[in-house]
Amino acid sequence: MKSTHKNLIIPILILQLSCFSSAIAQSGVGKSKSNSKINVYTTAENTNLRLSLSNDLISTSQQTNSTVSIIVDPAKTYQTFLGIGGAITDASAEVFAKLSPKNQQKFLTAYYDKKKGIGYSLARTNIHSCDFSSESYTYVQEGDKELKTFNIDHDRKYRIPLIKKAIETAGGKLTLFVSPWSPPAFMKDNNDILHGGVLLPEFAQSWANYYAKFIKAYEKEGIPIWGLTIQNEPMATQRWESCIYTPEAERDFLKNFLGPTLEKENLGAKKIIIWDHNRGDMLVTRANLVFSDPEVSKYAWGIGFHWYETWNGGTPKFESVAEVHKAFPDKNLIFTEGCIEKFDATKFQFWGNAERYGLNMINDFNNGTVAWTDWNILLDQNGGPNHVGNFCFAPIHGDTEKDELIFTPMYYYIGHLSKFIRPNAKRIEATLSDKNLLSTSFKNTDGKIATIIMNSSDKEVVYSITSGTAKTTIRIPAHAMQTLEY
Repeated sequence: MKSTHKNLIIPILILQLSCFSSAIAQSGVGKSKSNSKINVYTTAENTNLRLSLSNDLISTSQQTNSTVSIIVDPAKTYQTFLGIGGAITDASAEVFAKLSPKNQQKFLTAYYDKKKGIGYSLARTNIHSCDFSSESYTYVQEGDKELKTFNIDHDRKYRIPLIKKAIETAGGKLTLFVSPWSPPAFMKDNNDILHGGVLLPEFAQSWANYYAKFIKAYEKEGIPIWGLTIQNEPMATQRWESCIYTPEAERDFLKNFLGPTLEKENLGAKKIIIWDHNRGDMLVTRANLVFSDPEVSKYAWGIGFHWYETWNGGTPKFESVAEVHKAFPDKNLIFTEGCIEKFDATKFQFWGNAERYGLNMINDFNNGTVAWTDWNILLDQNGGPNHVGNFCFAPIHGDTEKDELIFTPMYYYIGHLSKFIRPNAKRIEATLSDKNLLSTSFKNTDGKIATIIMNSSDKEVVYSITSGTAKTTIRIPAHAMQTLEY
């Protein structure tokens, strides 16, 4: 696979000029009948195409032979789309605060503006500290079981202001869910907020109350909370904030404490997500146990998952997503976290990172997922800050020394879905004849269809797309992502 290793800074102005200019939309070879009905947006390696309107890739000749066909059937629908977005962590907020006002606005526009950016509609944030915080902290004094000292002053400095600006830029609405990485140390058997451990039974009610207090405190700040996960990565003992829940422990905590507590606190409408860990044995270890028990299933909106099952060299377990969807079609699947691990500053423009996103997003949606959440929306030039040195990549990095934004190919690949698939869209049937390409299709509430195609091969591919009686032949460059809007 070819890769580009130069640390290119691609200003958002390119995105605005090349993608969304009506002048460009009316130029080029857009004279054919096909071009008047379909717009093609392309991002490709070793080119200047970045979410660029590229109708010149549509064939104007009836003699062009395609090697691949995509047949779209809008009448056959599947899951309803909730949104795409990323996590607004302490790290993201701290880096954001170090940028100039000009770059802060550029950053917000890039992610959250539906017209000038890629239109993020979903967000996640942490309940007190996680690894992507500059230090470990909680919202109560150590030992305060009654939570009398609870306050979120820590978050008012960086995180809350950024979340508010993101909501404003997104048009006043952002679907936000929250996740804890660990209870306070005094509530755990290892008396440590780090390194795993388990919640002590005598603190189960206190910990359930903690979620409710957090949600109410944020909503008092004017930040609506849509939902929550019970525990980030409940089967991983990490050197950072972590806590272990066996399947039975998570089930019992939800059934006996968290679910009833949220109802008692008039927060019963919040969407509760179980698991929040890797794909793989989701059905065997979590979904079956929780969703098969009516007394606990009534509290669970769905199941969340990550992509780190590949950490030891394995392949993504997309089939496990499909298995859960098939077994429990009334429950929702949401991708809650994924990132490119092991930060390397020479790979800001490494194309394989973007293709990992395309591979995962398309497959997850095709297997029934309703929403997809990236990890940190912003990190610095070193892949942090992170209080345990667990540095990684983000779609956008902020060089706080040079006051520059670094847009990686991942940003554009995510944008091929987040910008064109809008909340409440329906995934529709799309049959692809060749496994060398990946594709998914959604129909938005305004009637527009978005078909996303990824080519991870070294060669250009010519394909035809048919919807109803309309057939269009299009070229997709090597190592490229396209969105067709029609």
